[in-house]
Amino acid sequence: MDRSAVVGVDVGGTRIKSVLVDGDGEVLAAKVVPTPSRPGPKLGRVAAGLRRDLEDEAGVPAGALAVVVPGLVEEVVGIARWSANLRWSDLPLTQLLAEHLDVPVTSGHDVRAGLLAEHRLGAARGVDDVVFLPLGTGIAAAQMTGGQVVAGSPWSGEVGHVVVRPGGPVCGCGAAGCLEAVASAAALGRAWSTASGEERDAEHLAGAVAQGDPAAVQIWQQAVEDLALVLAPVISAAGTRLLLVGGGLVLSGDLLLDPLRSALAARLPGRTDLEVAPAALGDRAGALGAACLAADLVRSTR
Repeated sequence: MDRSAVVGVDVGGTRIKSVLVDGDGEVLAAKVVPTPSRPGPKLGRVAAGLRRDLEDEAGVPAGALAVVVPGLVEEVVGIARWSANLRWSDLPLTQLLAEHLDVPVTSGHDVRAGLLAEHRLGAARGVDDVVFLPLGTGIAAAQMTGGQVVAGSPWSGEVGHVVVRPGGPVCGCGAAGCLEAVASAAALGRAWSTASGEERDAEHLAGAVAQGDPAAVQIWQQAVEDLALVLAPVISAAGTRLLLVGGGLVLSGDLLLDPLRSALAARLPGRTDLEVAPAALGDRAGALGAACLAADLVRSTR
């Protein structure tokens, strides 16, 4: 990264995470705020406020700022095309930022930015063929080939909207049986709540799996098989050498990673070079990735 300090902002469905980092990627200040209702038109003002707060905390000015968001993002033109959870379409994100900030600004996709951060600062350092899969409220993936993050179209990486169980639970996109509707943390929480008859989340499910509860094990194993079904052809086609799993579900550790390794091995015979590992940057990956985009912007404008 460049020696100038920059701000990275990651907009999520419930929280907006932000960091001010120096040229070595060290976090000088961080702040998390709730995501406002219908946040789209407010993001320029929110980003400007976060920048001021971070600069005040660190005592260091920021030379650029980047915001990353979920959903379908067209980075070349700086437009967030669609997000089911944040309820926007064709949001001119970079333009909104430029209207409220007096430093260079850019925008991007949260998961692709997370992969960039993992490659530069985290668990993917030294590996140039990577798939990054955060498992949280939703599911999306990012792919790196030959050291370059793939961003061919707004739909790049949207593995969460592959139908794996036709006629299954309805997804936020409107289709039935999407991977996101059956294997995300939110989906697993709903499935376990239904099976147990009590309000539960994915963390409760993981605990029940660890204790050997048969119903919990069945839900968990089916989700792992669904993940492997979608991921195996992606990994095979791209020659991926490292699958990095992030998001809240990866906190279950080998309870998730071991069966996922086995399910992928069964679908990818001979691929002894594939490593499946936890991501390193946790819930800061998106914000740190946004900071990487901002640092790149500073370099490109010099």
